[in-house]
Amino acid sequence: MKQLKLSFGFLLLALILSCSRSEKPVYNFHKSAEAIALNHQLARGWNSWNTRSVLSQVLLPQSFAVNLQLQDPVTGAVLKEALIGRRGEDAEMVAPGPHAYDGSYTELTAIWKELEVNVKTAADGDQLAIIVTPNRNKGRLIIKPEVIWGMNGKTKVTERGFSFDNDSIQANFYVLSSGRTAFTDTLISCDLDGKVILSTYSDKSAGEIEALVDLAGNKLAERKKSHGSDSALYDAMQTVLAWDVIYEPTRKDVISPVSRIWNCGWGGWVLFDWDTYFASFMYSLDNKELAYANAIAITREISKAGFIPNFGSGNGKSEDRSQPPVGSYVVWNIYERYHEKWFLEEVFDELLSWNRWWKDNRDVDGYLCWGSDTCTVDMPQWLTSEIGKKQAAMWESGLDNSPMYDDAVFDTVTHKLMLADVGLISMYIWDCRYLAKIADELGRNNVERELEQCASIYAGKLETLWNDSAGMYLNKDLVTGKFSQRMSPTLFYPLLTGVPTASQAERMISEHFCNPEEFRGDWIMPSIARNDSAFKDNDYWRGRIWAPMNFLVYCGLKNYDLPDAKKELADKSKALILNSWLEERHVYENYNAVTGQGSDVDNSDKFYHWGALLAFISLLENENQSKK
Repeated sequence: MKQLKLSFGFLLLALILSCSRSEKPVYNFHKSAEAIALNHQLARGWNSWNTRSVLSQVLLPQSFAVNLQLQDPVTGAVLKEALIGRRGEDAEMVAPGPHAYDGSYTELTAIWKELEVNVKTAADGDQLAIIVTPNRNKGRLIIKPEVIWGMNGKTKVTERGFSFDNDSIQANFYVLSSGRTAFTDTLISCDLDGKVILSTYSDKSAGEIEALVDLAGNKLAERKKSHGSDSALYDAMQTVLAWDVIYEPTRKDVISPVSRIWNCGWGGWVLFDWDTYFASFMYSLDNKELAYANAIAITREISKAGFIPNFGSGNGKSEDRSQPPVGSYVVWNIYERYHEKWFLEEVFDELLSWNRWWKDNRDVDGYLCWGSDTCTVDMPQWLTSEIGKKQAAMWESGLDNSPMYDDAVFDTVTHKLMLADVGLISMYIWDCRYLAKIADELGRNNVERELEQCASIYAGKLETLWNDSAGMYLNKDLVTGKFSQRMSPTLFYPLLTGVPTASQAERMISEHFCNPEEFRGDWIMPSIARNDSAFKDNDYWRGRIWAPMNFLVYCGLKNYDLPDAKKELADKSKALILNSWLEERHVYENYNAVTGQGSDVDNSDKFYHWGALLAFISLLENENQSKK
């Protein structure tokens, strides 16, 4: 028996050595010609580029901004900026309407105090038309033109409207209003007792401009109808993704933060790791450019230590911790749709460095654990106070307050959670295998072999986490050696790897996925089992439903012949997102696992783009079916 253990030890050591770096990554931080051209292509024309207000239209690259503001007729107070999903006693309510990715059409309804207005825009190159229609009560519309983001140029209010000029291009706007209109040196104020139309079209009547805007809206609606019975799902996903596109002037990039609300307080912008990769995947359904731009943007945030950070922001980035490694899977799937090899080359070295960082920095006895390394970073105190501590290690998991980690010991020397994490190990194996596909496509054969060997090593360790009496893979306490009995959707992530046998996968589904005491219900999947004592907390990752968990389990189910479970997950994910979308036009960050509501708590962002993964599941599933 000792000889057997010794032989296995030497075998494991040999595999680990073969898994060592056979090719040192060369960081290619400059953007390729293709990436530069991509950004120039995206950052053009009129669109809702300004993260601070959805009532602002900006022309790029000139940075000419037409800002709409609302003035309450009773108090004289002015709503200078409007955002979707803002909370608070005096907050505006914005119902997001259709939004073309390229800004060719946008529509929303804003309610604030006693005012309610519908705003439609249509853009075509440098041309823009805006129609503001009051739905109830009188107030005033303030039109404030300005040149923003420190760009050169000037504005001028004229007797017919206003103009922009930056010595190379001039844009003239004409204001049509049936009510009293007042002009000052810097703004225009109109009574909202009828429609207000402002546009660059000097030769068109109000009726012609309205027809032009309606035509742009109809074109977008027709494109959405092409998804047939899935048009409402596509509408939810595409709308949240389109409204979340911004231009970040400090980066000089077009990016898509999780929501505009989240940018507040983060120095103007923030990108989270797996959130942004998932957004890239959703964009890839029909917008190659935004898919590429966001995948490149988050990958380029790579830390000094060589990993993709938990976040990158205007305040800095998390140099102590990463987040779930989903990048290679997303990048490969985008590539499979568009087959442009430059995109793989653009991100490969960083993805490889990230992959190697996990085994070099998060391995404990051959298992992978979450952690937070000590480091010094120049950021606000609220972003640095937990560095090197247990909470930051939990943040690395992406599951900020998951009950799975309540009792896990945090080693203050190694700065790791001493818990062999089934979800992390599974996602790492998954990452190895998809990064190996990318390496093969790029002719990096030594790296491909290295990645395949690493996947095999950790697949062997994952097998040791199968608990036959539970019929499930379980996290293991690395201090006591005991399995944790807390059930989470992350324990289904081994399905991503193909490691479970068919019979093991069937047990996982029949004994746990289909168990109403754990995960089955009208709304699925709760982030902790229903019979867990923390489920009743209904607080963030303590019992609520999160779209990325559903999505990752769906990706795993695709590897097995489990059609009933896959259909149930797709159908119930679809029902969950439509439950709020059709009534409220909100896509929530997370949902109540009992009622299906997203609005029942304050810490569920109302317009968070990865919530749309609930729709993406069915859109992908139906696309796959149509190819058969």
